Amino acid sequence: MARRILHLTDEISDLTKQITSAIGVCAPNLLDVYGVGPDTAAALLTAAGDNPQRMGSEASFAALCGASPVEASSGKTQRRRLNRGGDRQANSALYTIVLARMRWDTRTRAYIERRVCEGKTRREAIRCLKRYVAREIYQAIVTLRPNMDKPRAAA
Repeated sequence: MARRILHLTDEISDLTKQITSAIGVCAPNLLDVYGVGPDTAAALLTAAGDNPQRMGSEASFAALCGASPVEASSGKTQRRRLNRGGDRQANSALYTIVLARMRWDTRTRAYIERRVCEGKTRREAIRCLKRYVAREIYQAIVTLRPNMDKPRAAA
């Protein structure tokens, strides 16, 4: 059983290296975003598709990931909730990034505390963070390396 564990551990590290190199080719700045690892980056790039420039704005990427706000107001209560549509794996990746930031980033912790003091629930503050992370991810995805700005010749 120990040999099997060692073999699977080696296989996991090899696959992680392959994913990391593929991400470096497609979106070199993506792994530099705080809280983004190879698995979450792969899920977000899969959601963006082959041509991330087809998305007109970061709002369309957020909607694609299910992180766009939707009005959920009733009577005198004004509030928003997250869009339940979109790619669930991408939404899960955004949530994982937010959890990592809430655990390790002091600015994110201060932001959560400030939003809770303003009267928002912790869940609403996480919704706002997911939207913010979607903005950052979109910028990292559409920013290409200089040699990739030119369209490729047809094969």
